[in-house]
Amino acid sequence: MTPSEAALWFLNTRVRIVVPAASGADGLSVIRHWAPYGDSPPLHVHDTEDEVFHVLEGRVLFSVDGALQEVTAGQTLMAPKGVPHSYVVESPEGAKWLTVTRPGDFEALVRETSRPASGPGLPPAGHPTPEMKAHLAEVCARHGIRLVGAPLTPRQPAE
Repeated sequence: MTPSEAALWFLNTRVRIVVPAASGADGLSVIRHWAPYGDSPPLHVHDTEDEVFHVLEGRVLFSVDGALQEVTAGQTLMAPKGVPHSYVVESPEGAKWLTVTRPGDFEALVRETSRPASGPGLPPAGHPTPEMKAHLAEVCARHGIRLVGAPLTPRQPAE
């Protein structure tokens, strides 16, 4: 991990930018995520970058272009740019994964919408207001990401 990159609370997740896009010539970005059971972003499309997910712990259900795929620790999945995708954390203990993108648009979104983590764990659970959803859509659009649908829900309730 890059010591200079402090933990951030990004929506309902804890993230750490382990390889900032600015650290190399090609803009490669690696972000470590920790998310609770049921966490899911809206269905969205990245217009400028592929998104690679490598699950470190837990079980995550992905939807990529309408196809569902369960990904567990040690497995990797790619959501190509231009393709609608989302995920939902299905393991009761939450999940941890790495996200790899280039040229750093997703990282810029994370930086703009996050706040410094004020504790060692996940942020307090919350539900976005209509104003928060509208603001997220605006910020996403500035970074080449379009929100195109609702978040996913877990297939089974937490155990």
